[in-house]
Amino acid sequence: MKKTILNGILISLAMILSYVERLFPVALFIPLPGIKLGLANIVTLFALFYLNIPSAVAINIIRCILVALLFGNVTSLVFSVFGALSALLVMALLKPGYGKYFSLMGISMAGAAAHNVGQMIAASIILKDTGIFSYLTILLIGSIFTGLLTAIVASNLFAYINKLNFLEIE
Repeated sequence: MKKTILNGILISLAMILSYVERLFPVALFIPLPGIKLGLANIVTLFALFYLNIPSAVAINIIRCILVALLFGNVTSLVFSVFGALSALLVMALLKPGYGKYFSLMGISMAGAAAHNVGQMIAASIILKDTGIFSYLTILLIGSIFTGLLTAIVASNLFAYINKLNFLEIE
């Protein structure tokens, strides 16, 4: 029961972060289409490290659906799901090496890069054009910075949670 409640809270938080992200004028600082902060990925990292993969998948998919219903359309849903699940897959594959081979920053940056790759795959399917992959290099450079920002916030959150030691979910 506690895990279900926590999942609901995390879905709500991810939705709020997705909305808040729309309020930041990222284009003023990085004038490139497709670059986003990826704030909802903080919730994905939390679910991956403190819950489990099925919870992280459910939180991501439900968030994508609800955000598309509230703020987007079917196309934005496809882009969002491809990106979110690609990021989650890569981060889940790297998680076992956390601390030994990968830092949280490395895992987060890899997730941000995978998110961009997933969205480009979705775009190439929708547009039936592989030429758009030429823009991927620019998105991947942006993912270094957005993944780093997400990791900094997430690492501070994790440190705070670990310090308080109040998170007992089972």
